[in-house]
Order: sequence, then C-alpha cells, then structure tokens
Amino acid sequence: MVRVRSATQHTLNSTPSALQPANTEAFEKATYAKVTWRLLPFLLLCYVAAYLDRVNVGFAKLEMSADLGFSDAVYGLGAGIFFIGYFLFEVPSNLIMHKVGARLWIARIMLTWGCLSAATAFVTTPEMFYAVRFALGVAEAGFFPGVLLYLTYWFPAQRRGGMTALFMTAIPLTGVLGGPLSGWILQAFGGTDGLAGWQWLFVLQAAPSIVAAVATLVFLDTGIASARWLSPAEKALLQHNIEAEQRTKPAHSLREVFMSPSVWLMSAIYFSFVMGLYGIGFWLPTIIRATGVTHPLDIGWLTAIPYGVAGLVMLAVSASSDRRSERRWHVAIPAALGGLGLLLSTLFADNTILSMAAMTLATAGIISALPLFWSLPTALLGGAAAAAGLAMINSIGNLAGFVSPYVVGMVSAATHDTRMGMAILAMSMFIGAALTLSVKPGSARVHSG
Repeated sequence: MVRVRSATQHTLNSTPSALQPANTEAFEKATYAKVTWRLLPFLLLCYVAAYLDRVNVGFAKLEMSADLGFSDAVYGLGAGIFFIGYFLFEVPSNLIMHKVGARLWIARIMLTWGCLSAATAFVTTPEMFYAVRFALGVAEAGFFPGVLLYLTYWFPAQRRGGMTALFMTAIPLTGVLGGPLSGWILQAFGGTDGLAGWQWLFVLQAAPSIVAAVATLVFLDTGIASARWLSPAEKALLQHNIEAEQRTKPAHSLREVFMSPSVWLMSAIYFSFVMGLYGIGFWLPTIIRATGVTHPLDIGWLTAIPYGVAGLVMLAVSASSDRRSERRWHVAIPAALGGLGLLLSTLFADNTILSMAAMTLATAGIISALPLFWSLPTALLGGAAAAAGLAMINSIGNLAGFVSPYVVGMVSAATHDTRMGMAILAMSMFIGAALTLSVKPGSARVHSG
C-alpha cells in the first residue's frame, strides 16, 4: 500500500508532461468510465436500500393504520417526524464523515438504519411509532449528502450532473421495484408466523440495508489515494482534475457557509422540491386506492408506472443539461411540470387512468429536477465547506419531508380528501421553480476549469 501511494504521489508531483502519453482524451474517458462502473452501481444499490426503507411506510399504511387505529394525522406525523431527527443530526454526520472517511461512516449509517427500520414492525402505539421514526431519521442522517460529498472526491463539476443523476435513479428504480414488491409482501406474508403483512414489509425490506453495510466495508474506498484498483497514472489524472477544480472555488469558513445567502437560497429551493417528492412517496398508494383500486398487488404495480417513466425522463434531462452545460432551466422546467402534474391529479381524483397520467407527469418532473439541483451547490463549495454546506441544504430541505406528509395528513383528516393537500404541494413546486430561476446564471453553468 505504501509503495502504491508513493508512486502516486511521485506522479502527482510531476510536471503535466510526465503524464503523457497517458493523459489523453481517450485515457481520461476510459479512466472515468472505470471509476463510474466501480462506484456508481454500488452506491445506487445502497440508495435503493435507503429509499426503500424511507418510503415503505407509505405501503405499510394500507394495513397498519387500520390494525393500530392510526388516523391520517397520526400517520402523517409519524411519517414526517423521521425528518426532524434527520435535520438535527445531518450536518454533524457529514462533518464526521469528512474526517473519518466514507467507508466506515456510510457502513455505520446503513447498519443502524436497517436495524431501526426492522424495529418499526413492532410498534403498537402512536408514541412508539413516533419514537422509532425519529430514531430512524437520526440513524440515516448524513447518507445522501455524504454520497454527494463522496462524488466530489472523484468527479469534477462538469461530470457530476450525470453521476448524480445515475445515483439518483435509485429513487425511480425503488418505485418500480419496491411498489410491486411491497404489494406482494402485504398479500403473501400477511398472517405468517403471527405477523401482519405490514410487519413483514418492514422486516424484509430492512435486510438489504444490513447486507449493504457489510459490503460497504469490503468494497468502498475512502478516496482516490486508497483505490488499489487504479494505476498511478489514473490516480494522478483524477487527482489533478479535482485539485484544478478546487483552486477555482473560493475558500469558505463554516460560519460563512451558514451565513451565505446562496446556501439559504439553495435550501429553500430544495425544501420546495422535497415537499413534492414526499407527497408522492408517502401518499401515492393512498391516492391510487382512492380511485377505486383496492388490491395491494394491483396498487403496487400501478405505483411502478410513474417511477418507471420518471427514471427515463430523468436520464434524458440530465444528459441534455450536461450536453448544453446549463442547469437552471433544466431544473426549473421539470419542477414546474411536476407541480402541474400534482395540480392535475386533484382534478382527476376519481378516474384511475387520468389520475395515473397526472401523477406520472408529477413524478417525472419532480424526480428529473432533483439530481440537477445538486449540481448547483456542489459547483460552489469545496472541502469542509462542502461537507457542511451540502448537509445543511439537505437537512433544511428535508424538513419538508416532515411538513409534507404532516400537512397532507392534517388536511386529509379534516376534509376526508387528499386533493387540497396535493394542491398545496403543487404550489410548493411552482415556488421552487421560480426560486431556481433567481439563481445567478454563472452559478448554474458548468465550467471545465
């Protein structure tokens, strides 16, 4: 290990000509392809496990609320209180990861959230539901911004839009796979060994997180220097590009990050988008059931449609954004279309086909905006400032994960209808799109450095 690091360091300290002829366009393309295939599939699977554990409560609601006597307001508060714990511990979590390394910290995050997700199967009262959901948020805090930070260790800004989009295909992929899987578990395992279907849902869907935690310790590298699967020339190229980008970013203290108007603007934009995201994640099964579909497996298959379309649209929009080196409009337009889809869903609440079409538009718009949004703050921040800034944006934004289900739950409980709640979420998406266009154009373009 020492010998490899020494060789790498010698190459890094060499003049640029020392990298020739390896430092060619073809060599650079091959090196980044190698890094992408090594890291992105594994990180994507980890995020699938994370998102599955986060939104399976939406399917569990189909049976859990009736079994435990939970109202929509109780369910909405329990689903959302996850994000209070997430908010409180996310910045400290990301700063710890920046110090101790991604491999150990991401493994710790996944192990603890897997265990707590399984424990949700055994709640019996609203207070227990609130407590385990809060603890789950504490456990998962730092995973998503930690991975975004981790990607900045490997990829410069002009490549991160595509990489973030690939990573975030986990969201639609979870919808495509998780919906039918959740419906099948509810149907097939109900009553097995004395546990209800919703209890088996939490137990079985926690297992991938625990397995992935162990795999992370074996598979994931802390950074470029520790990657034994890279040659010295490949390490030198990657490190050179990262260092060149870092030199273009002004130094920020942690105080400057927390006081930065740009960081607060990014937080407000992300808050608006997360309102819509979790409106879909937590309530889509309930909305489908309200159109007259009652069979859990049928509901599961129908939830796969919006997410499947969204995954394809997200990749197309991200490719267009990278090709044009433009971010703002590629974020704002999908976000506005997402809001339009949510608004249309309120008009077709009694028609399964039209409601599904509206929710597909909403899901595609919201999910397409999210990965490109993260290209904005990661292009502005570096080092410890990036660790704190990304965590701050994500934690504040994810407070919407508390507000969204709570507001929809309260409105639904009062009106016995989810349509007003969806209209509120649609307005949030429109506000987020408008705020995105207020970002300075220079902050929303990708420069090669």
